[in-house]
Amino acid sequence: MLWSRLFRVDGDESLSEVFWSVARMLRHRDLETVEPFGITLSQSRALGVLQRHGAMRLSDLAHHLRIAPRSATEVVDALEQRHLLSRSPDPSDRRATLVEVTPDGESISRAVRKARLAEGDELFTVLSADQREVLAGLLQTVRAAADPRHPAP
Repeated sequence: MLWSRLFRVDGDESLSEVFWSVARMLRHRDLETVEPFGITLSQSRALGVLQRHGAMRLSDLAHHLRIAPRSATEVVDALEQRHLLSRSPDPSDRRATLVEVTPDGESISRAVRKARLAEGDELFTVLSADQREVLAGLLQTVRAAADPRHPAP
């Protein structure tokens, strides 16, 4: 089976257990990677979403991050204090506020993304380029089946 070639699965370990073990390794590396930038993973994700999608309302940011609006407010407050993003009135609705990445936030976001990609690439260097491509395709297929927001490649 393909998975047994990609990961040496112990007979007592299920596929999901192996997956979560690798996911924990990636998360631990991500935590270490963002630490020197003085931001959290949640803040890094928020910067990334705003950089990719542009200015948006807090409620939309919360939706993209899959967190409660109150949590999004806390993330935005912390980033705003560091001048990594800014708030402005929504021109289409005076009651709403838009948040957007500042030039400093863009710089930090690009640097964090580059560092996180390097860390992830390092973890997967035990796989050949062909194996990494197959693994990426399989994971994208599973994600697409579970989440319609991510269509299959």
